[in-house]
Amino acid sequence: MAARAYWQGQIRLALVSIPVEIYPATKSGATVSFRQIHEPSGKPIHYEKVVTGIGPVDTDEIMKGYEYEKGEYVLLDQDEIDAVKLESKKTLELTQFVDAHEIDVLYYEKPYFVVPADDLAEEAFIVLREALKRTRKVGLGQLALRGREYVVSLKPCGRGMVLETLRYADEVNKAQGYFRDIPDARPDAELLDLAEALIEKKAAPFDPREFHDRYVDALHELIARKRKSKSNRKIIEEKDEPSGRGASNVVDLMAALKKSIEKPGKKTPAKKPAAKKRA
Repeated sequence: MAARAYWQGQIRLALVSIPVEIYPATKSGATVSFRQIHEPSGKPIHYEKVVTGIGPVDTDEIMKGYEYEKGEYVLLDQDEIDAVKLESKKTLELTQFVDAHEIDVLYYEKPYFVVPADDLAEEAFIVLREALKRTRKVGLGQLALRGREYVVSLKPCGRGMVLETLRYADEVNKAQGYFRDIPDARPDAELLDLAEALIEKKAAPFDPREFHDRYVDALHELIARKRKSKSNRKIIEEKDEPSGRGASNVVDLMAALKKSIEKPGKKTPAKKPAAKKRA
């Protein structure tokens, strides 16, 4: 495998240890990078590490410090930090198994591919993968990666498995604080039928290749126009005119949904709208 393993160690299930390697399952998408430029000279701005009253300092003079009181620090060398003993640095012990739907989507953070480290590990690796498939469970444990310990989940994925880092409970905001003011009302039956029909009309298998970053494309177009103009004048994009929509109401929503259903596209039999109740 050409890529370098992000982590090497073992998965432990009771008395069974399986040597594995994990690799990033995702990569950074296309972005447009900008640098800060000194406009009069057109030269890039640099940043220096400085100490108040001393000025610029060398990188080898810099240590990490933990502020335990205002202005008071405990200094730590990187070797001291790396030497902290933690079993999960080299071993992922599966301590619990849960149904996948029990883990709220808000807790999932980043996925990694998991593969057996060598031929000798393949048999135990395959047994664990198939056992997770048959029981439809997700394994949970804790793993130390790059300076912190994560809760992680382990699930089958094709011939291999996927490990996902999870957020801790105190890292996830409670939804109630944001949803509290949304009324607990029952929607109009006819509106609901129209909305369902529109969803069915636009339903299709997920294909990530159908989506791309249009903002990055627009930035590239702006940069190309700016280079072509060979000037520093501002090129301001025209803003979309605000729609003349007033306060939303049932009549407007009903008309909009019906108009959306009538547009040409994938045809799906719509449910017969329920008779609207008289006041």
